[in-house]
Amino acid sequence: MNLILPFEWASTDFMKNALLAIIVVCPLFGTLGTAVVSNKMSFFSDAIGHSSLTGIALGVILGIREPTVAMVGFSLILGFTIISVKLKGKASADTIIGVFSSASVALGIVLLSSSGNFGKYQRYLVGDILSIRPGEIALLLLATLALLLVWIFFYNKMLITNLHLTFAKSRGIRTFWIEQIFALVTAATVTLSIRWTGLLVINSLLILPAAASRLISRTSRQYLCSSIVISFASGILGLILSYYIGSASGATIVIVNTVIFALCFLASTIKRHF
Repeated sequence: MNLILPFEWASTDFMKNALLAIIVVCPLFGTLGTAVVSNKMSFFSDAIGHSSLTGIALGVILGIREPTVAMVGFSLILGFTIISVKLKGKASADTIIGVFSSASVALGIVLLSSSGNFGKYQRYLVGDILSIRPGEIALLLLATLALLLVWIFFYNKMLITNLHLTFAKSRGIRTFWIEQIFALVTAATVTLSIRWTGLLVINSLLILPAAASRLISRTSRQYLCSSIVISFASGILGLILSYYIGSASGATIVIVNTVIFALCFLASTIKRHF
């Protein structure tokens, strides 16, 4: 890598690992983000992220040493429950998500603070991608490959379900399970990434590339491809910028994402008027 990247910012092992992690996770965020934005489920991914503290707390109580295992397990259960209640109940999606999100966050804070472990896990609030290790990068790679398989087999059904639920049902699509697959994939992706991105910015990393892409895309293919490209560009630029100014990498990447979104919004506005 020293021959490929003869730069000061790439001279240390932790920066190389962080770069590899971004290269692996950006397609994950860029791809999944398009489904989240199209399905109007931004609050869902945010709820999953903020409920991670509850997963950690339950892991501590149950004696699970690895916090990631407890977080993923709890997020999958929470994601399944939210979608089930959304589809079976009469309340709006944002109301249901808000109820579950508020309750799970409060429960996590209560459990961790009462056991004296809250300070120990505060690092999950901001994340630290510079601390990622090769084995953890491999885990993110497996998550990316799993998402690719889901997209290959279920993308068209997910797209139709997102566009028109009633029409999807009329075509024989089992919308309940399609939405559950989407929810479980989102929950697992968000939870696996929180340790390095931070739960305060994870939703922004997922939503902003897709939101920017939607402003400049005409087809679903353009939408997906440009979202991945924007995710890549903001991830790499944000990492490099954070090295030189000494800021948190996850938050810096979000700032770059926001700038790109603003540029796409400006470009789409100018295009409409001219």
